[in-house]
Amino acid sequence: MGLGVARGETAVPNEDIIAPINSSDEWIRKMTGIVTRVRANRETSVIDLSEAAARDAIAQAGIDAADVDTVILSTITHPYMTPGGAPVLADRLGSTGAAFDISAACAGYCYGIGQADALVRAGNARHVLVVGAEKMSDYVDPADRSISYLLGDAAGAVVIGPSDSPGIGPTVWGSDGSGAPLIGQTSSWLDVRDDPDTAFPTLYQEGPSVFKWASFKMAPVALEAIAAAGVTPEDIKAFIPHQANVRIIDQLVKQIGLPAHVAVGKDIVDSGNTSAASIPLATERLLRDGDAHSGDLALQIGFGAGLVYAAQVVVLP
Repeated sequence: MGLGVARGETAVPNEDIIAPINSSDEWIRKMTGIVTRVRANRETSVIDLSEAAARDAIAQAGIDAADVDTVILSTITHPYMTPGGAPVLADRLGSTGAAFDISAACAGYCYGIGQADALVRAGNARHVLVVGAEKMSDYVDPADRSISYLLGDAAGAVVIGPSDSPGIGPTVWGSDGSGAPLIGQTSSWLDVRDDPDTAFPTLYQEGPSVFKWASFKMAPVALEAIAAAGVTPEDIKAFIPHQANVRIIDQLVKQIGLPAHVAVGKDIVDSGNTSAASIPLATERLLRDGDAHSGDLALQIGFGAGLVYAAQVVVLP
């Protein structure tokens, strides 16, 4: 029903981050497609980003915040184990409905859409706010060459509500926990507790293995989501994958067999990898640039740490 986004206040070009990783602008562009990434100011929290995106989504949906009866926040960068970020966000917005967090990393937004769809269909909610938000820069080691240069800060939000015709296809989702070590944090919080000399945990990934998994294992998931929605690749007008890497995106387009007319989200070029926020950000850019339009059928797929994944066909707001 409505879409809103909030990007970090600062655009950080490749030139600003290459020294600690002993790299170059040319290498980052070639390997990832990223030219800049957006990062939030130190005082800006992941809840601040979420609130800004949520308010725009609610306004576009044409409802009041009090009409939101469920808030789902997908994030891995809320800095508190408890309370969760969703009830804090709901209170800021003026909603007193159900509120809970999802920890599914880069697949979290699509997980949230799947849950919101089910809640509305079952009659357990009428208007669900789904937010994917990350402040990845709080958990980056600038000298880490595996993932630090990829990450940005942002939030994207949508309002899911009742409709006379289906606007969200069945969610195809799953996990492969055997790949859990491929993306994670350098140590646990218990390690920090037990050894004061343990460095603050930051993010890392096994890049080549993640690239192979995402490029070739996610295409069958996407095709299953298309089939489950009762449509064909030719019916799809926009493809909006998690913004992990332009090479992964291009490989997925090829593996899925999407026609040339399909608009492909590549917000990563200017925003970086914003994890749970990346799909709504890419959606907003396609709509803003006129490459996709309200009412278009879009295939979206999220995948990442866990390893977890989720995909569905949706009608764009």
